[in-house]
Amino acid sequence: MLVFVDESGDSGMKHREGTSKYFVVTAVLFDDDEEAVACDNGIGDIRAQLEFPPYREFRFNSCSRKIREHFLRLVAEFQFFYLAVVIDKCKIHNQFLMREKEKFYNYMVGLVFENLKPRLNDAKVILDRNGGIKFRQELSKYLKKKICEPGGKSLLKKVKMDPSHSNNLLQLADMVCGAVARSFRIDKEDKGFYRNIIRERELDVSVWPK
Repeated sequence: MLVFVDESGDSGMKHREGTSKYFVVTAVLFDDDEEAVACDNGIGDIRAQLEFPPYREFRFNSCSRKIREHFLRLVAEFQFFYLAVVIDKCKIHNQFLMREKEKFYNYMVGLVFENLKPRLNDAKVILDRNGGIKFRQELSKYLKKKICEPGGKSLLKKVKMDPSHSNNLLQLADMVCGAVARSFRIDKEDKGFYRNIIRERELDVSVWPK
């Protein structure tokens, strides 16, 4: 089992112009490793169809509507599923989370995995390589300790960080997360368009706090 995680929006808690109202964390799940390989190759084919160089990333915020639609329609044919937590930062009053940006990020990723618990089994988790080594190590320990069976055994086999530019499935997570985040943008005419394309792959999208 493979799980790829990405986020949309900024994790800063100061409500000022230019900061996002929502912070979205999305996990893309493959129950079958062979299907993950097929999807990886499929994204490589999309890049070739668009005549993109090998190093060009698919990132939702930097793609045109045409590319977003093309990408999402093609990947929707593969057997993956996704789950997302949408954090309304205006409703968070926990001073600890508001002060500690990295703790905030860890906690929100933890929320996603709490929701995924019923589906997890010896999962290998891959996240975008953000932050320093200490931050990555702390996040890995946090998830392995938090996401456990009742007897204490971790449901996560491994937590690793990869650079997104060399990992097509992290780019998939970015595009899916971007589609979910866009669906909460009431100022955008296309707000529900992209998420509807991949609706059959959706396990759950929840807003936190309630």
